[in-house]
Amino acid sequence: MSAVAVAPATRTARAVPRPIPESRLVGIELRKMFDTRSGFWMMASIVITAVLATGAVIIFAPDSSITYDSFAAAIGVPMTIILPMVAILSVTGEWSQRSGLTTFTLVPHRSRVILAKAISAVLVGIVSILIACAVGAVGNLLGSAITGNDAVWDIGFSTILTIILANVLGLMIGFMLGVLIRNSAGAIVGYFIYAFVLPTIFGLLAATQDWFKDLQPWVDFNYAQTALFDGALSSEQWANLGVAGLIWLVLPLAVGLTMVMRSEVK
Repeated sequence: MSAVAVAPATRTARAVPRPIPESRLVGIELRKMFDTRSGFWMMASIVITAVLATGAVIIFAPDSSITYDSFAAAIGVPMTIILPMVAILSVTGEWSQRSGLTTFTLVPHRSRVILAKAISAVLVGIVSILIACAVGAVGNLLGSAITGNDAVWDIGFSTILTIILANVLGLMIGFMLGVLIRNSAGAIVGYFIYAFVLPTIFGLLAATQDWFKDLQPWVDFNYAQTALFDGALSSEQWANLGVAGLIWLVLPLAVGLTMVMRSEVK
């Protein structure tokens, strides 16, 4: 019986899929921030509170206070609270809504997903601040027309840039807490402790302890951030901001990212 020669099977080369570009991930994260009902109203609240704050200045502020600075200050208060909440929810949604397993399966490199979330949160923050500035400008023109005074534009372009930076840094604090805690309620509580409890404690220490008075700008990130709302910073104030930011933003964010990369997603 003659042996039958068997031809070796030929294998077709399988095309390697291209990695998902980061820009597409950012677009997906932006869409996820608006898709849910809570996300939509969180974004809508930025415009709503800006309009309400502008109306409050026109109605209640004396005629001499109808300036662009007054509108910017009134709008800035709710913005400093809402923007960090937006950043927190953009991160913690993967764990609170249990969508992280799907997300990190489709994109195994978790660092790329977290980077896309950070970029999308910063983009939303910058656009929101610019919209709020535009609403304040309209309010300034309207208030001046009502009072019969000339419109006062007492905030320069450089000051607007530092205000944007201050709000973005506050947003990144919320993002850091979301990465570190990975629970919406816990991160929100953590932010309110950081934003309202710690400044009070630091302020009392600075008022009662001479040794802490000079130390406060170096360890109190809220205190160092406040200078950004006043415009140009001195070299020492920039150094204060950098050191305090390293303590309260960079190092905790590094710890949180390490935990995210190594933790099991369920």
